Amino acid sequence: MRHIAVIGSGPAGYYTAEACQKTFGEEVRVDIVDRLPVPFGLIRTGVAPDHQSIKGVSRRYEAVALTDNVRFVGNVTIGEDVSIDELRSLYDAVVLATGAPHDRPLELPGAELRGVVGSAAFVGWYNGHPDYADLAPPLDGPAVVIGNGNVALDVARILAKREDEFAGSDIVEHALVALKAAKVDTITLLGRRGPHQIAMTPKELGELGALAGAAAMVDPDDLPPVDMDAALDPGQRKSVNHLRSFAAADNADKPIRIVFDFFAMPVAIEGDGKVERVVIERTALGMDGNARGIGERYEIPARLVVSCIGYRTPPIEGVPYDDRSGRFANDEGRVLPGLYAVGWARRGPTGTIGTNRPDGFAIAEKIAADIGDGAGKQGRPGLDALLAGRNVDVVTFRDWQKIDTAEIAAARQGSPREKFTSIDALLGARGS
Repeated sequence: MRHIAVIGSGPAGYYTAEACQKTFGEEVRVDIVDRLPVPFGLIRTGVAPDHQSIKGVSRRYEAVALTDNVRFVGNVTIGEDVSIDELRSLYDAVVLATGAPHDRPLELPGAELRGVVGSAAFVGWYNGHPDYADLAPPLDGPAVVIGNGNVALDVARILAKREDEFAGSDIVEHALVALKAAKVDTITLLGRRGPHQIAMTPKELGELGALAGAAAMVDPDDLPPVDMDAALDPGQRKSVNHLRSFAAADNADKPIRIVFDFFAMPVAIEGDGKVERVVIERTALGMDGNARGIGERYEIPARLVVSCIGYRTPPIEGVPYDDRSGRFANDEGRVLPGLYAVGWARRGPTGTIGTNRPDGFAIAEKIAADIGDGAGKQGRPGLDALLAGRNVDVVTFRDWQKIDTAEIAAARQGSPREKFTSIDALLGARGS
């Protein structure tokens, strides 16, 4: 029998568990350990609340979780309730699938001012992550979103939507109430480079054009000649076509402006204790494709700055870490003997949710090559005894199903659920 512990219950974790099932059949026991009392990671707290079709993939993970040889071990913190070394002594393989839940630091003067938040915190706030439920971002004036990827689009779209446009979403009540009362009339998306270098996909860009009360705006002078689009791949070309349509549209009657500011590099955030403005330097692309400042500076007013510049995996004591890349140091997934990394914890924050499936199968193959038939370690019984001895209140998948039922029952009209946004509330819902 092989005993495998997977740290993290997001897509990478469940795809790895599924891969181990297919690789080892009945001769494996997989424990998926998570700090939160709820599974599914970024599917629950990272995917935009108005993208419910993407969240449907959790049904696949649920099918894996309900099999006899995979179990969810929630409300267990690595480094506090149990260490990596202890897990390595109990399991034939330990797989780090913790993702990259921390924001990459915004290294600008003024980044410490009130009103500057990272996208992980802001997205966590409107998605009901217990760590960020009390964020209370300032929504009383212009907003600046730093970044030109899909997360930046998510942030801008959520800020710009009217209350009725959230129908069918699972945005949490505290965020919905705050956004309804918001006075954000301008949302500026800052990109260091130009339209041909964006990391935004056509679907997400198209959603901006369909907003009832907001107009996406692009300066036609920022767009390259149309014939240059031929060099782009089809998806990128569709995205740029959306930008061209924004530049040509007449949306003067809409009260909210979403302004794409290309060739714009933030150099400082200023204000008296809180954000009041962002100082920006114009850029130009060099021959190497990198953006460099050209000395021309200007300011735009802001009350909220959301940094969408990337994510990092948090270090774990005793695990080699690549600080430059913000992930665990590894050789194609191998970290130390018996210790592996998968998903964003292995490769950094790149790829889609589906990218994690082949990644999980690749790690399962390495585990199979390394551990053979297993070393007769304790696995589940050993972990259960250790956690019981430390009075850890473990949450099972059956417990999660009770929480799930309670959240669905608490949903406002038209919403699939109302998430509980504190650990105590989540734990308490097991009894409902």
